[in-house]
Amino acid sequence: MREHVMEVLARGEIVLCDGAFGTMLQARGLPPGTIPEAWNAERPDAVRSVHEAYIAAGSQIVTANTFGGNRYRLKDAGLLDRHDELNRLGIEATRAAAGEDVWVGASVGPTGQLMQPVGDLAVAEAEAAYAAQCAVLARAGADIILIETQHDIEEACAAIRAAKAETGLPVFCTFAFNARGRTMMGLRPQDAARRAKEAGADVVGANCGEGPEAVLAAMQAMAGVSELPLMAQANAGLPKADAHGQGSWDVTPEAMAEHVRAYIALGTRVVGGCCGTTPEHIAAIARMLRSDAAHTTRRP
Repeated sequence: MREHVMEVLARGEIVLCDGAFGTMLQARGLPPGTIPEAWNAERPDAVRSVHEAYIAAGSQIVTANTFGGNRYRLKDAGLLDRHDELNRLGIEATRAAAGEDVWVGASVGPTGQLMQPVGDLAVAEAEAAYAAQCAVLARAGADIILIETQHDIEEACAAIRAAKAETGLPVFCTFAFNARGRTMMGLRPQDAARRAKEAGADVVGANCGEGPEAVLAAMQAMAGVSELPLMAQANAGLPKADAHGQGSWDVTPEAMAEHVRAYIALGTRVVGGCCGTTPEHIAAIARMLRSDAAHTTRRP
């Protein structure tokens, strides 16, 4: 079994996560409008193959296909009665690919509901939903709870509290920022980092959002206020549709590796990719990390 991830981060080592998942399943035939978590039961071979591709590229954390596994998103997809099954199978597919050498991260995404007073979702209801999901993910064998793509600080903190109380696992929490340094709900990176730490997060950071520059700005803001390890997983730019309606992303693997180098210079310790990134992007980051480590070793 691998060393505890927080012990590795405490030494200042860099940990490489994986990249996008939904687009990888779409490339394997996931129909439009189908919730990816359904394939944990219907096409576990395809789910596992994505994990295997990222592990071959150098990922040290692979992220389970459970981002939309909370009761609200599953209810919208007509799959609420399969909540425990789909979350469990997501972890099992990831563990089958990871073996004992790679950490399994349980992806926990937002509910898709608006929190009170803007919307109808109460903090206690959000916390209960996250507790139910995280309990299943932990029992199934996750090593880390990865709370991702958060916009609302109250929802994020509800997820963190639930994850810590139900699992005792390390909890990483990342937020999605735009180019102006705000989430969809107006949250600033420095405030997100402070509140996430108060709620019990072990790692804070940014993912998704408006591309590598938005993540860089978030890392700069968080580095100034947080002593927790930072995490950065940027999109490969913004998607562009071609004449046939097919999406493409404009940040190459080599360019993404350079962005990651800038995040690391700010103190970021967990790196990877989000929407539009592929195993090729992760492989480019892995090569950069090896090259930089070799140059550091050779210095007098």
